Order: sequence, then structure tokens, then C-alpha cells
Amino acid sequence: MHIMEGFLPPLHAAAWTAVSVPFLVIGARRIARISREQPRAKLLLASAGAFAFVLSALKIPSVTGSCSHPTGTGLGAVLFGPSVMAVLGAIVLLFQALLLAHGGLTTLGANIFSMAIVGPWVAYGCFRLARPLGLGVAVFFAAMLGNLATYLVTTGQLALAFPDPVSGFAGALTKFGGIFALTQIPLAVIEGLLTVVVVNLLVQYSRDDLNEVGFDRRSGLGPELGSAGRA
Repeated sequence: MHIMEGFLPPLHAAAWTAVSVPFLVIGARRIARISREQPRAKLLLASAGAFAFVLSALKIPSVTGSCSHPTGTGLGAVLFGPSVMAVLGAIVLLFQALLLAHGGLTTLGANIFSMAIVGPWVAYGCFRLARPLGLGVAVFFAAMLGNLATYLVTTGQLALAFPDPVSGFAGALTKFGGIFALTQIPLAVIEGLLTVVVVNLLVQYSRDDLNEVGFDRRSGLGPELGSAGRA
């Protein structure tokens, strides 16, 4: 992640793009609805996209044809839900491919699927499951596991495209995943901690905006959110 330009076979690239399109359509409708019904949320939407852009641009070479980095998509997933991040993540990946030579246009669909679709859905699911443990713990696990899920999917994408000559898909999955783990596990932990800091700042200084987009209600942490905002 991001898989570089031209690295995937054309059939694989086209298939991942086709799989990603429905999520983009749903996400675009969700963003349009938020913008129409909650105009104040536009700044928060832009902030979630900027957070993902900055973090995912900090790349560390990892596997031939790919790299390791934070994803930043967990923040938007817990604030707005996972469907929004499909579009925001796609915009981030498109700009990075065009302006930073990070990723590529032919591999855009594959990168969208791993970072902007699977990662946010896992992050949101983890957030909902961990919410009884407290806001900070829920946000931490959401961002960390959303990051790791992105790289698990990317590992699978690479293994499908380039199976090991001897051990096939399983061998390639183990090889790619083992190399990714060296850098991605500590990066995921750091991203989780950073996302907690950002959410705490938003709770402290932008509580009304969070309440407007339903974060307190959706997270099930309304009373805690209110007390944190007054702290």
C-alpha cells in the first residue's frame, strides 16, 4: 500500500476497480446528504480527508512494488461512518498518484479497496465493538486495526497477483505479510495513538460540530463526550 503504477496485471486492476465502484457511489450519496442536511459538517469532512492525505503520504519502502505508511482513514470512519471514507480516500489516493507518484492510476481501484473501503469498515466495526471500553480505547483500536486491515488486504492483492512458484497463494501471502509486519505493526500503533489525540482535541474544541454529525449518538458515548468537552 499503495501498490505502484502498472504493478498489477490488467485483469486484476480492472477487477478491483469494478469492486470499488459501488462503494464510491454509496459514499458520494452519503456525503451529498451530509452536506445538504448538515452544512457545518463540511469543514469536518475536509479535515478528515486532509488527515488521511497527510498520514498516508508518509511512506516507508516495504515490499517491492509497495510501501508502508499510516492510512489516516480511521478518523473519518469513526466520525462519519465508513461509507464517507470511500470517497474521501479515493480523492486522497488520486491526488497522491497524480502529484506525489505514490500509488498509480491503473492500481487506483485496488488501493481504494484496501485503504478507503476495507480499512474504514474494519475501523468502524472495531469502534462500535470497543465503545463500552471508553472513547479513547475505542478510537485507538479502530484506527490501529483499520490500518492493519488495509495491509492485510494489500498483502492478499499482491499474493493473488504474484503467487509463489512453489507454495502458491499461501506462500506469497506469508512472504508479503511477514515483510509488511516489520514496519506496519508499529506504524499502526502510532496511528492509533495519534488518532486518539485528534479525537480528544475535537471533543474539547469542536463538540458542537461532532454532535451535529451525530458522533455522540452513533458512538453511544454521549454522556462521556459531553463531560470530555467540558473538561
